[in-house]
Amino acid sequence: MTKLAIYPGSFDPITNGHLDIIQRGAKIFDQVIVTVFNNQSKTPLFTVEERVELLKQSTVHLENVSTDSCAGLVMDYAKSKNAQAVLRGLRAVSDFEYEMQITSMNRKLNEEIETFFMMTNNQYSFLSSSMVKEVAKYHADVSDLVPPPVDKALKAKFS
Repeated sequence: MTKLAIYPGSFDPITNGHLDIIQRGAKIFDQVIVTVFNNQSKTPLFTVEERVELLKQSTVHLENVSTDSCAGLVMDYAKSKNAQAVLRGLRAVSDFEYEMQITSMNRKLNEEIETFFMMTNNQYSFLSSSMVKEVAKYHADVSDLVPPPVDKALKAKFS
């Protein structure tokens, strides 16, 4: 049986912290589908299509990683893909409570799909997409915080 994990997120945009989780998840699971979910409570900088494309460009070197998008529930999507797991990254203790609530709801929706948490590499523990966008808006150098395609796209958005 192929071990398939879904890595859901808004990825607006993908950061090196996300990429770290994707690369490490790709070593554990046979296949990882990085899925852009359109969070209605957020106003994104990039469209869903742009985010999927930036993910594709940023993960092209990972043969067992693919990208997709979805507007529904993570667990419905995971079930439709026959996934065994949902992959989530944790930066700090502050992430844990929020992630625990989501995981509890996801278990209620489908207890057959497990959630796997990975601690983000320490060098990215402060990093968030929101922070990257805020800094990039003022033309600060974020090239060491995001994959090269994202750096280029941010510069284009804020030029």
